Amino acid sequence: MPSRVAIVLQARVGSTRLPGKALADLGGRPLLEHCLRRLVRSGAGEVMLATTERPEDEALVDIARRLNVRVFRGSTDDVLARYVAAAASVSASVVIRATGDNPAVDVDAPSRVLGILERNRADYACEDGLPVGAGVEAITCEALNRAVAAATAPEDREHVTLYVKQRPGAFRVVRQPAPESLFCPDLSLTVDTREDLDYLRQ
Repeated sequence: MPSRVAIVLQARVGSTRLPGKALADLGGRPLLEHCLRRLVRSGAGEVMLATTERPEDEALVDIARRLNVRVFRGSTDDVLARYVAAAASVSASVVIRATGDNPAVDVDAPSRVLGILERNRADYACEDGLPVGAGVEAITCEALNRAVAAATAPEDREHVTLYVKQRPGAFRVVRQPAPESLFCPDLSLTVDTREDLDYLRQ
């Protein structure tokens, strides 16, 4: 049976290092809009915004709905549980994980990591060597369900794929080098700080 793929982007207004960055203007559009548009363009699966139930995140919901992107709202701090519930809401079997920090995400990355996952019958797949902020991760919902049932450490609940990645004996984890033409691990295109945002604006 073909995989039902959901591209789930996590974002919230209350970012710790740069509050409000998801709504920051970048070339005339909110940063979040760039992220969502590029993921939709990938065509690898249905894109979904997974945000919190906090009132301030209604602004993110408005952006997603304007772009006809499905929205799921869940736990603020337990992002792993938010992902599991988001995937279950659309009966997904595979999740492509993306984040609202990455307005320059590679539009072809979702299809590539999905291919890596499926060819290797892996639980988790990613690419190494892309610019920071250009990549995404693929993970089966079976692995996510196992992780949400077993993970107790706060960092495992906050960082969705950490529990799986750190247990290669329990999960099939596959990492492949990024395509040679895109291999540039020293370049950062993510937005964590004001300096990062200024850099991308320039």
